[in-house]
Amino acid sequence: MAEAVVPRVERVHMRGGLDEAAWSRVPAVTLRRAQDGADPLQATSVRIAHDVDALLLRFDCDDRDIWATYSRRDAPLWEEEVVELFVAPGEDDPSAYFEIEVNPLGAIFDARVTNPDGHRASMRVDASWNAAGLIAVVLRPSPGTWAAQLEIPWSDLCDGTPPRAWRANFCRIERPRDGEHEFSCWSPTLADPPDFHKPRFFGRLVLDDPKGRA
Repeated sequence: MAEAVVPRVERVHMRGGLDEAAWSRVPAVTLRRAQDGADPLQATSVRIAHDVDALLLRFDCDDRDIWATYSRRDAPLWEEEVVELFVAPGEDDPSAYFEIEVNPLGAIFDARVTNPDGHRASMRVDASWNAAGLIAVVLRPSPGTWAAQLEIPWSDLCDGTPPRAWRANFCRIERPRDGEHEFSCWSPTLADPPDFHKPRFFGRLVLDDPKGRA
């Protein structure tokens, strides 16, 4: 199981969470090919941080053909190019979790997923759920790259004080219009054809405490 400690940061409140200098000080994890854990053709790194108010993420994607057409909320973004977060509070394999997606146009898909068996036949997706305070910002840091910054208030993900342990996966669907599609994630789900909805494969996040001890 993939594991990461999520540093606590102090920030000046800004749209999307942190500025470039602050993000550069947050350790990155890399995505692997979902089916077998091999290196993907187009790299993705993810930085994860938190503060008292929110979970903060940044996806940085190498992409030789950046495209998307969907612009409305809760459109089927997974049919095109997209980055995705799956997250649930607690240590155990989740039977329910949140799914949040952002595409290169800044469109959002967010849903609450019930998946007690880890199988699509019994999975239920409630796309009427919205992360009310979610902020997503899409950037183009350099040619052939795009980035998505997410600020997700704890109040959208849990009741009361957030627990220190969470289960999560960070994923990307890359669909070059002239080549093979690629599915990658932080904690490979080892399903072929690719399937991100495998909660027992989700990685483990531990929130750093206010004194900086993991």
